[in-house]
Amino acid sequence: MAMAEIHPTAIVYPGTVLGEGVKVLEHAVVGKQPTLSPRSTAKREPLPPAEIGAGTIVSTGAVVFAGTTIGARVILGDQSCVRERVSVGADVVIGRGSLVENDTTIGAMTKIQAEAYITAYSTLEEHVFIAPCVVTTNDNYMGRTEKRFESIKGPTIRRGARIGGGAVLLPGIEIGEEAFVGAGAVVTKDVEPRMLVVGNPARVIRAVADEELLEYQ
Repeated sequence: MAMAEIHPTAIVYPGTVLGEGVKVLEHAVVGKQPTLSPRSTAKREPLPPAEIGAGTIVSTGAVVFAGTTIGARVILGDQSCVRERVSVGADVVIGRGSLVENDTTIGAMTKIQAEAYITAYSTLEEHVFIAPCVVTTNDNYMGRTEKRFESIKGPTIRRGARIGGGAVLLPGIEIGEEAFVGAGAVVTKDVEPRMLVVGNPARVIRAVADEELLEYQ
């Protein structure tokens, strides 16, 4: 059995569960409890320890909060951050400097590239591709009025969907299975499965070509 490796400069909080062969690299922090603003909408109940699956690498300067479960063979890139109550499936890549906010689910084999922002209360299914600098949002009222508390929700990105570099997804929308969102698109409404959308606001151009569809095992 390969024991977990923890660099001397890393911080792993008591109770954290590290699977076989996990590596926690320089200055990484695992199992951190959140510090919330008095006006934060996040839940405040005590959090269980973080769990890191076998073979996962928590890279230099990465932060994983308590209450989060990371699957096997995941790569958390340098200076990435995964907040509390997040579930990350096996074989996921979260790129350098990317932030996954609280109460989010990420399916197996998904790739999130550098500097992407995955907002709280989002769902990403399996085999999703998120290009660099994608921004997701969850609050149509941007912090104003009590009504916002009833409708805070990030996007739902279905299996095999791809989101191009610098795209912006508005709150609560659904990106259908195998859909393709072009670079720089601003997505203001749901995208049907297998549709390719571009522009601001995003509009349908055509269907995704058959040869680009995933072959699921």
